[in-house]
Amino acid sequence: MKKKLEAKIDELPTKPGVYFHKDENGKLIYIGKAANLRNRVRQYFQKSTLKAAKLTAPKTAIHISKIDDIDWVETETEIDALFLEAELIKRYKPKFNIDLRDDKSNIYVRVDIKSQHPTVSFTRRPLDDAAQYFGPYLSGFHVKRALRHLRKAFPYDTKKSTAKRVNLNHHIGLSPGLEEGKTTLEDYRANLRKLMSYLRGNRTKIIRELEKEMKENAAAHDFENAAALRNQLFTLRALSKQIVFSDKEFVDISKDQALNGLTELLGLKNPPMRIEGYDISHMAGTNNVASMVVFANGLPDKAQYRKFKMRLKGNDDFGHMREVISRRFSGRNLENWPKPGLLLIDGGKGQVSSALGVLQEKKIHIPLIGLAKRYETIIIPSESGFREVELGLGSNVTKLLQRIRDESHRFAVSYHSTIKTKAQTKSALEDIPGIGPVTRKKLVRTFGSLGAVKDTKLTEVEAVIGKSKAATVYAYLHETKTK
Repeated sequence: MKKKLEAKIDELPTKPGVYFHKDENGKLIYIGKAANLRNRVRQYFQKSTLKAAKLTAPKTAIHISKIDDIDWVETETEIDALFLEAELIKRYKPKFNIDLRDDKSNIYVRVDIKSQHPTVSFTRRPLDDAAQYFGPYLSGFHVKRALRHLRKAFPYDTKKSTAKRVNLNHHIGLSPGLEEGKTTLEDYRANLRKLMSYLRGNRTKIIRELEKEMKENAAAHDFENAAALRNQLFTLRALSKQIVFSDKEFVDISKDQALNGLTELLGLKNPPMRIEGYDISHMAGTNNVASMVVFANGLPDKAQYRKFKMRLKGNDDFGHMREVISRRFSGRNLENWPKPGLLLIDGGKGQVSSALGVLQEKKIHIPLIGLAKRYETIIIPSESGFREVELGLGSNVTKLLQRIRDESHRFAVSYHSTIKTKAQTKSALEDIPGIGPVTRKKLVRTFGSLGAVKDTKLTEVEAVIGKSKAATVYAYLHETKTK
């Protein structure tokens, strides 16, 4: 490492903030966030990080080699760093933020403040509507966690409620209680404007405004509102103690006992820094789906998760496993998705054999194992057949494999449930005369379920499929509902 960089790293504070990497010409090439600026920036130059980058992430290795100077901005909280990072990346578009980014992981915060019942939600595709959008953020997981903390300071609804009384979220301070008049629409919108101001990075300004409002209410003997504002201030100041993302982007895997144990067990040259887990989900051979989850350095990388709707019909777990592995390592997927260091199959010898057969046909050499639910037996292919290993439930290796297997199962079941619900809705909508497949698709995509279509106002249905068809659908569903 250059002496100039060493000196800069020694100057870095141990507080949250945003750091900037610059090349030899002083050009900004990367922007990142950190819970601890000094520790985070130092990680780039650790031997384990450099070695890992050269082996599996050549773009990251090039990025590190180009760093000639470092600068930074301190923030009061991790949440502030998260929002500031997104704003600066959007503004400056540094080369390596763009090159290393998966656009599918981008997420926006949507605030439809002009609605008669405003909500705050997340989307990956902003629309040209009256709502306000904030982002894009590179990590949906982190921004959702941040909004959960902010919701305690600025209560909001995530969906429009049809109930006539307040729900549990209001009683625990997360919802404004608009349904039962616990707050007015005007006050709710004022609260959302403060949240939006915070998302724009105006933390200090908001705190000053809240302090001023609190004192004014107290002077006017409006102690109830003064207390509510005081609680908002306490919550905002407590954000500095909330862990939103920590510094897990680069984990020193040499200290990970589970990965080291797995490396030794399988006789690998290097720890598997990208592990892909696969599972199949169906109900009596219908709505068949498969999942692929990704663990990077032993941690889930949800932006890399993928799901597959099976083309093969019927109840055939072995056939479905062959299909998903074949599709994973074919065409654009083979070219565009990073190569894994290990595949984990949820199942026993049959499922492992099916997946292994595909790899052998394609002449792809990637370590592959299975985890059988009974006794949590690890199935390891060998030249003489299969080797079965039981390390016990207390083993770090077993715990890691269980985590990956359970996550792949959860993701597969979640997708299967979504497909099944949509299929049921589509089937019911097929009975409505004069409603074709294009209209049915619009309704399913927009509202998700038959119950949601029934409970939606006629004007909202009209906005999706037009007045004439909406009237037909609405009349049919409500006639059916009252029978």
